[in-house]
Order: sequence, then structure tokens, then C-alpha cells
Amino acid sequence: MPTLSAVRTANAAFSFSRPPVAVFVGGTSGIGQALSRALAGYTQGNSNIVLCGRNRSAAEQTIKSYPKPTSLGLRSSHSFVESDIFQMKNVQKTTSSLLSSLPKVNLLVLSTGFMDFRGRDETDEGIDKRLALNYYARWKFIYDLLPLLKKAKDAGEEARVMSILGPGSGWKVDLDDLGLKKRYNPLKALTSAATYNDLMIESFAELEPRMSFVHAFPGLVRTPLMGSIGKVLLYPVSATPDVCAERMLYALLQSPPGSSRRDNKGDDMGKKRYYGTDEARERLWEHTLEEVNRKGKH
Repeated sequence: MPTLSAVRTANAAFSFSRPPVAVFVGGTSGIGQALSRALAGYTQGNSNIVLCGRNRSAAEQTIKSYPKPTSLGLRSSHSFVESDIFQMKNVQKTTSSLLSSLPKVNLLVLSTGFMDFRGRDETDEGIDKRLALNYYARWKFIYDLLPLLKKAKDAGEEARVMSILGPGSGWKVDLDDLGLKKRYNPLKALTSAATYNDLMIESFAELEPRMSFVHAFPGLVRTPLMGSIGKVLLYPVSATPDVCAERMLYALLQSPPGSSRRDNKGDDMGKKRYYGTDEARERLWEHTLEEVNRKGKH
């Protein structure tokens, strides 16, 4: 386990060959927001950061906090793309906009989420909201933005993807109920999404083996999702968003090509508490491709 000091040293030492383009889905609060600030700081403002989410005012304040570019002739071109990504049709609009406006994507970070304990709560596209944020929207962002990641890799630059959720907290996939439309409860939705993310990064790594695809566990983090009471009760065993962001950035930048699972310290977890199978990976990919494409065309 690297110390926090060692993590910060490694993050500061990492060098991009050209100013990176980074897309943060869920970057207007919590871990995603802190991660975008960490990247802006380590690149000394010499980066193009795109925040995707629903809160424009939070995004604008976040962008204002980034340092100004230090490289001569480089203009700061950070931006916000407003998108309610519960809906696949909205994800489609967002990715179409990014494909037409960005020259490449070097880093894609997905950290969307919300907390409640109700039963299945569907969007008007028929997808459970938990699974929409924790899996389907993430899958579609990666799938749709692969051409921009390829452009970065073809130019000899970094091409890295991170989904921040819960490696190690999953369970066996119910192959007869992918999407949990028959047998649903909130715990099953959370454990299924964790395993879905494991299988997702493996599938994308098979598709694009030159790139890095990371599923990372952030641990307990004092974000708005935790709530004020939770922050007090869990304070001794939780981390600030800034500390979590340092370790997540380390995990993202240090992961080799292929798929990897990282814990809340940035360490490689290997196959620890892994519940995937080859059949589950193939079946989930086919299900997701059909589900997401059908919903995105509404």
C-alpha cells in the first residue's frame, strides 16, 4: 500500500506528452469534482477538462477553481455539458456533442451515483435508476467515446478509463434476470452493478487492449451522498474527497493497459472477491448493447 505522500509524489511526477483532454461524468460534486481539481492542479492548468452533469452552477464554480494555464500560448478551454444521464437518450445527446466538439479524450472518469433505499424505481425508458447511473450510462459513455480515446492512443498519448464504484462488493450475476426486472431489491441492485462494472471493464479491455480500463473502489468518502449524520458517525473511518481523489488519480495513472480492479488505497486487487465468469461477461455485453441502443433511440 503506497503512502499518501508516495501517491502525491507519483501523481506530481506523471507527465503527459501533450495537454490532456479529460471528461468527468459526475464531476460537479464529490469524488469526481475533487478528481478534476487534482488533475487541473497537477497539470498546472494545462489541460482541457469537461464536466458532465446536471448542476451548471457547481460546474462553473469548480472550473473557476482550476489554476490558469502556465504554458505559453495555451488557452484554458474547460467546459460543462449539461446532461441528465438517468436517460440513455440524454447520454446519446451528450456523447454526440462530445464527439463533434473534442479532438480526443485521454482520460474518462465515471463516478455518478445517488443514494436511496426504495424498491425498483424506473426511468421512463424502463431502466432502474440505480442501474442507469451505476452501470448503463457508464457503459454507454465508454462505448460512444471509444473513437476519441482511440484518437489519443493512435497519436501516442494516454487513453485511460476509470469507473468508480465497488470492485469486491459484488455478487454472482443472475443471468436469467439481467437488468433486474423480475427479482429486484436495493442490495441486489448494488451488488449486481459492482459485478457488472467488473465485467464491463474486462469487455472493453478485450475490445481495446492498448488502453487502460479501471474499476476502482473509493472507500467511505465524506461526500454529499453520505449525509451530515453519516459524516459524523463515519468520520474516523472515512476520507475527504481530496484524499480519495489523490488515490483514485494514482490508480488511474498507474494502471497498465488492460483491465484492473483497484482498492481505496490505489492498490491492484487482482481477482479478490471477484464474481464474474466468461459466460456472464458475454451475456451481459449482449444484453447491454441491446438495452442501451434501444433506449437511446427513443
